[in-house]
Amino acid sequence: MELRQLHYFVKVAKKEHVTQAAEELHVAQSAVSRQIHQLEEELGVKLFLQKGRNLQLTPAGQLFLKRAEVILSDLEKAVIEIHEFMDPERGEIRLGFPHSLGMSLVPQVVAAFRKQHPKVKFRFKQGMFPTLLRDMVQGDIDLAFISPFPDDHQSVCGEVLLTEHLLAILPPSHPLAGKEEIDLAELKDETFVMFSEGYSLRPIVWEACLEAGFVPKVGFEGEETDTIRGLVAAGMGVSLLPDMALRQTGPLQPAKVRIRTPSVTRTIGLIRRSNEKLPLVAKVFQAFLIDYFNNTLQDNH
Repeated sequence: MELRQLHYFVKVAKKEHVTQAAEELHVAQSAVSRQIHQLEEELGVKLFLQKGRNLQLTPAGQLFLKRAEVILSDLEKAVIEIHEFMDPERGEIRLGFPHSLGMSLVPQVVAAFRKQHPKVKFRFKQGMFPTLLRDMVQGDIDLAFISPFPDDHQSVCGEVLLTEHLLAILPPSHPLAGKEEIDLAELKDETFVMFSEGYSLRPIVWEACLEAGFVPKVGFEGEETDTIRGLVAAGMGVSLLPDMALRQTGPLQPAKVRIRTPSVTRTIGLIRRSNEKLPLVAKVFQAFLIDYFNNTLQDNH
């Protein structure tokens, strides 16, 4: 059995299609089919069944996939550890983060870190809250920024880096746009521009509105802070966004107003897998982040 066969098998299992797997692997379709056939002959079982134009794993294939993924993951970790042992400054950090932190925070901290460690590489994965937790548990990433911080997850641990206030954002022509602060209840009759289901900021805004005594009337939904900000600036409604998401400048910007009551905040945390040692380079980055948030970012909040 060869490692190449395991790589091909896992890719076909994920794509459920030999042609698509071959395209991603940059090899001929016949080469992939031949390796899968040889693997099945060696194991003495069928790993796939034809289902229309796609392939479906057999029960034996499902069992083998779990083991193959562990083997390949362990091999990748071993290669990383050897590279770090030879030169920790040339390691790779696999970092996950939500979309709301991708515009400014992640580029900011990565740039600051690489000034001190210019040869370290990064592999990034963006995702929503449940996606980041899944990627972390499955071993696809080493560290992840996450919001809100998961207090009681069995498989991940970490620390809260920052607690950030959310601000009300209003169209520039809104009657309350010139105020320094408002009560959230003053927006009870407004149309809200909300994040779509599955985004962690949505329940924070929703619960804050309920605490203020009203159910928000949702007129528009979006998946990016840029979209939310732009729709509000264009007069489509009001919303709540973290201060960090409102630091960009441009021709179309909403008015931002502090919320007096209730206090609306989100936590930003850094998570890793429980009971598993971080790669050395990721451990260096973790220590850098804790110091960076305690000193640089906290000074700006």
